[in-house]
Amino acid sequence: MKTPPPSPGSVRFAALTAAACLLLAGCSALGGTDEASGADAAASTGRLKVTLVTHGGEGDDFWELVRKGAQAAAAKDGIELTYASDSDPAGQAELMRDAVRQKVDGIAVTLAKPSAMTGPVGEARSAGIPVVGLNSGIDDWQSAGLLGYFGQNESVAGRAVGGKLDDLKAKHALCVIHERGNVSLEARCAGVKKTFGGETENLYVDGTDMDAVTATVAARLAQDPSIDEVVTNGAQFALAAVRSTKEASSQARVATFDLNKDLVAAVQDGDVQFAVDQQPYLQGYLAVDSLWLYRTNGNTLGGGEAPVLTGPAFVTKANVAAVAKFAANGTR
Repeated sequence: MKTPPPSPGSVRFAALTAAACLLLAGCSALGGTDEASGADAAASTGRLKVTLVTHGGEGDDFWELVRKGAQAAAAKDGIELTYASDSDPAGQAELMRDAVRQKVDGIAVTLAKPSAMTGPVGEARSAGIPVVGLNSGIDDWQSAGLLGYFGQNESVAGRAVGGKLDDLKAKHALCVIHERGNVSLEARCAGVKKTFGGETENLYVDGTDMDAVTATVAARLAQDPSIDEVVTNGAQFALAAVRSTKEASSQARVATFDLNKDLVAAVQDGDVQFAVDQQPYLQGYLAVDSLWLYRTNGNTLGGGEAPVLTGPAFVTKANVAAVAKFAANGTR
């Protein structure tokens, strides 16, 4: 059946309607937008694109937890998420510049080496891209111009560990730093030293070589039998330190910042005294979700004035059972 031609009246109505639509679109384009309202347009035409850039090493369990949290938030919010990491500060800076060049809708970044990231953060801001921080850089996120920060106050966490060691009657603590120059790790050990009544010394190791970590810690324990506590800055390093004590026939106990599934089992077995949980899954989740909230509703968590703290929380043999089920799911 042949369709009849449109009437002159209907043609005039369609033309007027099209003209009105074009006029409205032109007015909207000429009016300009700020970051948040510009994102409203992006949200109405397609999925927001967010990039998470960290200094995490490849295959590190801790950063897998951060990534899982970010992916969960992205799935909930309908965000297209890209995760990129490089433990070299220059490499991390270039990854962030890549995200700026791709004109993403938001960036979440760690500031383990703040001076290396100042330039890329400024470039993102100049491009109208909101940036939030997580995990590292709690003392630098505001001066860098970030919208918010999600993580643990490492100095507070370190001081809490120092007090815990006093409660455990420790006398000589070895604080193992696996990445020289990382502001978060340095702040932790400085915090331990500030409140611990005994002696504290830092030991720098190559965190990319676990065999070397085990050997270096074992050698130091063998040299000085007065060391009765080893404090590490990551779950895998705590497990290496447990091996170190055995190799050195040392009576030193092991405690750590951060945890994973294997570390939870070590706390249950008594091989590790306690862990300080900063909830990396939550850090990734909140960082991505905050960008969605900002882009779609103009919200800023913490008001842009205060960090949103995710830790510290002690995990000991007394409460580890409550954490174990979540660790088994790969989210703690």
